[in-house]
Amino acid sequence: MDWKGKRVVIIGAARQGLALAEYAAAKGAQVVLNDARSAEQLAEAQQRLGALPVEWELGGHPSSLLQKTDFLAPSGGVPRDLPLIVEARRKGIAITNDSQLFLEATPATVIGITGSSGKTTTTTLVGRMLRHMEGATVWIGGNIGHPLISDLDQMKPGDLAVMELSSFQLEWMTRSPQVAVLLNLAPNHLDRHKTMAEYGAAKAHIFDFQSAHDVAVVGREDLGAWSLAGRARGRLLSFGQSELPEGRYGTFVRGRQIWLRDEDNELPLLPISAIELLGEHNLLNVLAACAIASTVGTSPEAMQASVEGFRGAPHRLEWVATVNGADWYNDSIATSPQRAMAALKAFEKPIVLLLGGRDKGLPWAELAKAAKGRCRGVVLFGEAAGMLRPTFNQAGLDTGQAEDLAGAVKAAAGLAQPGDVVLLSPGATSYDQFKDFEERGQRFRELVGEL
Repeated sequence: MDWKGKRVVIIGAARQGLALAEYAAAKGAQVVLNDARSAEQLAEAQQRLGALPVEWELGGHPSSLLQKTDFLAPSGGVPRDLPLIVEARRKGIAITNDSQLFLEATPATVIGITGSSGKTTTTTLVGRMLRHMEGATVWIGGNIGHPLISDLDQMKPGDLAVMELSSFQLEWMTRSPQVAVLLNLAPNHLDRHKTMAEYGAAKAHIFDFQSAHDVAVVGREDLGAWSLAGRARGRLLSFGQSELPEGRYGTFVRGRQIWLRDEDNELPLLPISAIELLGEHNLLNVLAACAIASTVGTSPEAMQASVEGFRGAPHRLEWVATVNGADWYNDSIATSPQRAMAALKAFEKPIVLLLGGRDKGLPWAELAKAAKGRCRGVVLFGEAAGMLRPTFNQAGLDTGQAEDLAGAVKAAAGLAQPGDVVLLSPGATSYDQFKDFEERGQRFRELVGEL
């Protein structure tokens, strides 16, 4: 794109919006950065862009922003039904985002990874595997926290980019990565997408614009993900613990080893004993990473070297400390009941579970049933605590309730016994009391440290 003179209105002055504003302004675009927050709240962001010719429109989303606008770029957290977006669509103004613009312009081969859970762990692990390839230049980013458009000018043909993609990013996109990955699909973000059909349609965009020369990787043991495998337009690989059906390609477990089947043969990749990540869900993440890395020629030796010593990304079943004989774990990333359920299955010891935050309109009964068999107690906190308590009490669980995370940590410390696991796996978002799940996880670390 020739950016010179283009008027670009970016909604949202967080990571994605700021990265796109920097890129577009440096290319000569007329950039307007719009956010409902005040100048005082965005002082740090304004300071970051201080040297660039960026116009700021703060405190609301006036329709006057659309005058002579070439395209509108909502950040991931901005809902589709925002009146400014609705008006832009009515007027036929192009709508895009930083991920779409990156895919349109990058000379690198892109591996895009999405799913309801496991995206960051898998993206990080695939990046580690690719960086073990001799001569490979590898870029890692996207929804993982680093918008890849910031690196676009440094990329060259032959580079590899591993990109985490959320449903919020995908719902606007009309471009797919060369290697498109759907790990799993379960109820999530229904406060935003309203229905599972709408949520699934957003995820399916990762396949919808591929060509016959591209590759799709799908979790075959996840019913939601596998139901969308038919959208793949090129070569299809799958991953799972079970043996592969005849005529299928991908990764599977046989004899406590991970194997790969491709068009030529079956090949052992690495022993399961090499995996240091906790939980069955992380075994699936490793199976996925091996299948993905195989599409660009990664060797079994590079895969095993990457898995060994990898204990996961921060805030994902992260061990924090042992306090009075109980191990405390930070799984703040768990913003859905399903993710909290996966975390419970990672431990055999009695668990004191911290749940709460802001609910996303998801079902909790199955988690309550699972917690009954694994938890010594459940401490509910934050905005959703009162709503959740009847569900967990009806399941026969002893529940405590705290106003905030600090109160929940104090209550959990009173319940925990030597040999227990105290697990922050909230099942809900952090937005009632924190900026994001990372801030919540960091506060949890601090509170445990104070114990």
